[in-house]
Amino acid sequence: MKLHSLGEGMAIAVEQLRANKLRSALTILGVVIGVATVMAMASIVQGIREQIVNTLEVVGPTTFRILRFFSQTPLNPDALPREVRIRPVLKPQEAEAIARLPEIHYAAIWSVVFERLEYQGVRTQVVTVYGADDRFMEILGGGILEGRSFTAPEAGGGEAVVILERSAAERVFGRIDPVSRYLRVGGRPLRVVGIWQRPANIFEPPGQEIAAIVPFATGRRLYRYDETSALIILVKPRPDVPLGVAMDAATLQLRRMRGLRTGEPNSFDMITSDQVLGVFDKLTGAFFFVMLVLSSVALMVGGIGVMAIMMVSVTSRTREIGMRMAVGATRREILWQFLVEAATLTFSGGLLGIALGLTTGEGIKALFQFETSVPVWSALVACAVSILIGIVFGIAPAARAARLDPVEALRHE
Repeated sequence: MKLHSLGEGMAIAVEQLRANKLRSALTILGVVIGVATVMAMASIVQGIREQIVNTLEVVGPTTFRILRFFSQTPLNPDALPREVRIRPVLKPQEAEAIARLPEIHYAAIWSVVFERLEYQGVRTQVVTVYGADDRFMEILGGGILEGRSFTAPEAGGGEAVVILERSAAERVFGRIDPVSRYLRVGGRPLRVVGIWQRPANIFEPPGQEIAAIVPFATGRRLYRYDETSALIILVKPRPDVPLGVAMDAATLQLRRMRGLRTGEPNSFDMITSDQVLGVFDKLTGAFFFVMLVLSSVALMVGGIGVMAIMMVSVTSRTREIGMRMAVGATRREILWQFLVEAATLTFSGGLLGIALGLTTGEGIKALFQFETSVPVWSALVACAVSILIGIVFGIAPAARAARLDPVEALRHE
């Protein structure tokens, strides 16, 4: 019996899979797990990246940030390195001076703390509370649904007022109108003056969503925060001013205020939206690489299982191979048959892995509450890799089948 096409080889392979369902399922389990892991990780990374890009678009691609010290690894505020300690802490006066520059549309100093919200026994998990100015929506986007924003005197005087994010207000107050009521933020009573609706595409790490915004002076007066990592000056250039020109103007102003001489290094760091995205890509790239290594181990285990099962298959079908050779099948066609069978086996595992990965992606979307999509390239790569594994690990069994002596094979019981 000769094989004249790939379709015929796949049909024979599918028939063998159907005849040995349990054995085939156990064989491809490693391939399924490996492919599903790659798909799920690609979904996570792609989804979070899309959310960050969307958020940066809300903030504006030209908005840049001024930090005391920019570090890609967390810093212990109680044991700061010397290169951090020698740098001055950011001050509101510096943000105000930058805001007065003709190149700058917006500049303000913000703080961030992580506290719990509480009202009449209802308490949230730890959430993000920003200390900002009355123009915070120029950076965060969104709008006021109920009540109002801060007034300039409230922001400047550090009044005990707060604007709640809509979903946070619903969790704490339920059906009660929160405007003008007092709730505790980190144990401190603050009066709710407004409800803010954040943009639907803003990126928020799970459990740390932006839940409340207080005046910067209020946050500085009532809460303890890390002066290195929790203080930031946000700067947005005027629409007709290039980003580089605005950054140069802000740099010159800060150097002048801090008395830095020509040749002395800056005592602050500036980062742009592109740099933020670059840091994220670097971090997730390492994470994704680790996941690929773990997935490769699962795929390797699956490939070894395929080779072992195909060896068993060759032994159990020795007489069948002899009959095929007796009616005219060449060694090349026998080799082809078993290679196609191995590739079909792992390709089936790849398809199941893709289905599992897509399901996992939808679960991640619901769990973390962000839009995510599985990249098309990951599905194509998963299919190609699964077929390649079948071919690589199927060569030895297929070669063994092709080398069988027809006479000895026909005598095999």
